[in-house]
Amino acid sequence: MTEPEQLAESGTIRGTQSFVHTMSACWKRPSLTALEVLWRWVIGIPALALMWLHATRVVSQSGADLRLLKRISLADPVGMGTLLTQVWDPLRPGILRLAEWLVPALLVGWVLVSALGRTLVLRRMDRALLARPVTFAVLQGIRVAALVGSFALWFELLQWSGQVAVARPIAAGGQPNAVLYAAMVIAASLGLFAVWAGVSWLFSMAPLIAMLRGTGPAASLAGAARMGPLRAKLVEINLVMGIVKIALIVLAMVASASPLPFQTIVTPEFMMWWYAGVLVVYCLASDFFHVVRLAAYIELWRVYES
Repeated sequence: MTEPEQLAESGTIRGTQSFVHTMSACWKRPSLTALEVLWRWVIGIPALALMWLHATRVVSQSGADLRLLKRISLADPVGMGTLLTQVWDPLRPGILRLAEWLVPALLVGWVLVSALGRTLVLRRMDRALLARPVTFAVLQGIRVAALVGSFALWFELLQWSGQVAVARPIAAGGQPNAVLYAAMVIAASLGLFAVWAGVSWLFSMAPLIAMLRGTGPAASLAGAARMGPLRAKLVEINLVMGIVKIALIVLAMVASASPLPFQTIVTPEFMMWWYAGVLVVYCLASDFFHVVRLAAYIELWRVYES
């Protein structure tokens, strides 16, 4: 009997109680993380190359002076806003025209590749799962749409925060309140993060139910919404995974800043390769924990079904 099954039999299982066991099991199967990394980079590398190609063309045609970004100082929020406006205004028309077709194309590509890639990962993880790539693609599309909606709401909250803390005081002849703006941005970001962590498990669990039960998109979403006592444990895992993601970002930022005390002796080429290495390590760690979350979901589902 496995550790999760023992905990379930005793009636004391929690969503993260066997997390270390699940993480260790995934660590012993590096092929799972390798497949996760492979499908993400299959779409990610061409997407980055395409964005870089078109972005450099837009910058060169706009005449924007990117050297102004070097003069940005967080100690002068008004001056920072002025500089960012001077850089953004020439770029805006070209960026918006590019985003009109490039963003939908990249999202559709991500949905299709992720459906196939994640199916391979899950089938490798558990051979009893059924391959449902079309259903998986539909559910991934719903997840992406919800994620895009959350980012749109976050952007609207940022704009509202700027109006309240910056634009209105300046219009009234006063000084912008940078502290209030920062507090509002942090509150909005953490609030949306908590909300997404509380509901996004539904979009992650639905494809698993499709592969576990062989159901279609609507039935899989309905089944994910009717998890009963399992729902709280899925939310718990999702919150822990969100905290892990934040911790990885913080560690990546610390690692990126660690060579700065030696900037008088290190070369720009070294810093470029250092940043690239930190980014690759972060991506590998993030993909590993994505696999761990899927394994934890499947493990909990099977325990409660049994």
